[in-house]
Amino acid sequence: MIEAAAIVSAIINHWDDFAIIIALLLFIACIEMWQDRKASNALAALKKGLAPTATVLRDGKFTTIPASQLVPGDIVKVRLGQIVPADLRFTGGDYASIDQAALTGESLPVTKKIGDEAYSGSIVKKGEMTGVVIATGSHTFFGKTAKLVASAGGESHAQKAMFKIGNFLIVVAVILAAIMVIFRVYNDYVSHTFGVTTALNILQFVLVLLVASIPVAMPTVFSITLALGVLNISKKKAIVSKLSSIEEMVGVDILCSDKTGTLTKNKLTLGETTLINAKDLQDVILIGALASNKDDNDSIDNAVISALKDQDRLKDWVVDKFIPFDPVSKKIKAHLHNKTSNEKLWVVKGAPQVIANLSNNSDVQNKVKDNTVQLAKRGYRALGVAESKDEGKTWIVLGVLSMFDPPRDDSKKTIEECKREGISVKMITGDDTAIAIETAKKLGMGTKIYNASQVFPKDLDPNNVPDDLAKLIAGADGFARVFPEHKYAIVKTLQKQGLL
Repeated sequence: MIEAAAIVSAIINHWDDFAIIIALLLFIACIEMWQDRKASNALAALKKGLAPTATVLRDGKFTTIPASQLVPGDIVKVRLGQIVPADLRFTGGDYASIDQAALTGESLPVTKKIGDEAYSGSIVKKGEMTGVVIATGSHTFFGKTAKLVASAGGESHAQKAMFKIGNFLIVVAVILAAIMVIFRVYNDYVSHTFGVTTALNILQFVLVLLVASIPVAMPTVFSITLALGVLNISKKKAIVSKLSSIEEMVGVDILCSDKTGTLTKNKLTLGETTLINAKDLQDVILIGALASNKDDNDSIDNAVISALKDQDRLKDWVVDKFIPFDPVSKKIKAHLHNKTSNEKLWVVKGAPQVIANLSNNSDVQNKVKDNTVQLAKRGYRALGVAESKDEGKTWIVLGVLSMFDPPRDDSKKTIEECKREGISVKMITGDDTAIAIETAKKLGMGTKIYNASQVFPKDLDPNNVPDDLAKLIAGADGFARVFPEHKYAIVKTLQKQGLL
């Protein structure tokens, strides 16, 4: 409508009005373009710094190339610290421990062996394997997620409000202009005075009516306001890619939040320790720390070592032999001797049932089993710890360590503030249901959390969710074991119900 007014002003040679209207339109465009360009440059810089490389077999030898040059069928090697450059199926190597938290929300690394798949974007935490590329780009597990997000689209609340106001004013202006034109033409026709001059006068009056009816400066003021909001948020080190997202945040009804790394720290912490044959908690933790390799930077080992209050106790022991984690035996073993007394000590840490079986005492085995079941119900990861002072002939099970991913220090307070503002928070995580419920309890959230793989059909169309499932989504406090298409379906369904 504003552009139409500019055209009319040019036709009747009102160049001052034409210049003002065009200047306003250009100003709006420049503000949006400038802000979007700043965000795009910042995102481009981040992408460039995070662009992964791949160690690929080409011409009979392994060489490093940009991950974007990979094709299905390439043989790729991945090792500790690397980002998996494409979707792979492992074909060689012993094992690899891979952190998939960014993709699936699982708080603990997943152990992969030959025949297993690894997703693009996940991080290798331990081990080294080779695999064949099975998908690249938009065909990867991560790429499919990106395609879903890109197809979401939709008008913002700001756009809807402006269109609603604008359409109302346009209808009113057109009706008034039509009444005025009909009345003037009829009068001039009856008095036989209708001509070119009269038509130009009518057109000039229509221009005045259009410009007066439409708030020409509204988009400009709106854009400036949003730009100031973006500037304020940028000072808190947040990148806003679209101006309209500022206004969208104000209209949020439901906040769907991931768990790992968002509500929680994504950093394993030692929880309760159950004593079996040990008399002191720190004695169990010490043996667990001795059965750890600090240089591997493993999240579980780091959690155990950090929980030891007296770090100097580790210096009393010298490692003679260290046997790293084996996915078959499911344990870590170390042979040590004491610097002062030369006492020999064998220590082991691993899956509770494996450690319990080292003991011939059925009571110990049952106690470890019962404790592990109780910890699993609360979503805790359990580790058994044992020691031997006769070079592995007799093992003494000392206790069971429990681990969990603790909530962030500000999560509970933020959720409480959301509730006060009328915002409902739903937890959407790829982690186990028990872990999600336990975390929800700690944060004061609802515990009606469903396993997505059980409630969502395998042939789910994310854009057309059945009515019964839509009702369940609206009433749920969250979902666990979700995949990206589940997340998309949940948010899309809530939006169709008029929520944001």
